[in-house]
Amino acid sequence: MRYLRVLSRFWGTALAAELEYRGNFLVALLSALGGAAGSLFGISLLYQGGYQPGGWRFEEALLVLGAFLMLDGFAFTLLSPNLNRVVEQVQKGTLDFVLLKPLDSQFWLSFRTLSPWGLSDGVIGLLLWVYAGQRLGLSLADYWMGFGLLAVAFVMLYSLWFIIGTSSIWFVKVANATEVLRALLEAGRFPVQAFPVAYRFVFTFVVPVAFLTTVPAEAALGRLTLTGLGLALLIAVFLLVFSRFFWRFALRSYTSASS
Repeated sequence: MRYLRVLSRFWGTALAAELEYRGNFLVALLSALGGAAGSLFGISLLYQGGYQPGGWRFEEALLVLGAFLMLDGFAFTLLSPNLNRVVEQVQKGTLDFVLLKPLDSQFWLSFRTLSPWGLSDGVIGLLLWVYAGQRLGLSLADYWMGFGLLAVAFVMLYSLWFIIGTSSIWFVKVANATEVLRALLEAGRFPVQAFPVAYRFVFTFVVPVAFLTTVPAEAALGRLTLTGLGLALLIAVFLLVFSRFFWRFALRSYTSASS
């Protein structure tokens, strides 16, 4: 309960500060609409002439795109404004002040602020998800199954991002690494089965892009096997636990700004 109260204070002050510039919402909305329109145009090109990449129907591919937009909105709202600052705090030495606070340092670094402008991407993704689901005749249970796997995807993405940010304790200039991660995640706009076999391997076992967008769509469509479900949960739990272990291990090497 203490951490929930702190979280409400964090996000309340962040929203108050961000809403001073309400014009940003219009800019963010137009940007999100433009990005979604571009993605829809790209997918529609793949389906010209009746071609179905990886055997996915157009409406099924829209589920994948909707999952990607919701995930991207989550990243822009919460991950980017928080975890991208870890590198800056290590460089400037302000991480010292975080470690001295009477709060868990990983909690503070992960949830200190938010950017509400990323919500436009998430809302557009949700509307696209619902529209595609209606066209496919999904039931309420199918929706909840998809959303459950999407929550698992959120955990995976957060853990990967935090691990990369933590590595700045040894390799200070790793800001570009998060951009590389985001660039790889762009492949999540399309079903992983649409890629050649070599790319499928990379997007499944090296960078789990398939588990971030394709697997939630498969869960909503009722195609996800128990093996796939178990593997997704296992990867999410492993990455989350490892991010915690990796942070504590990295702090042993942190020498603070004054030493």
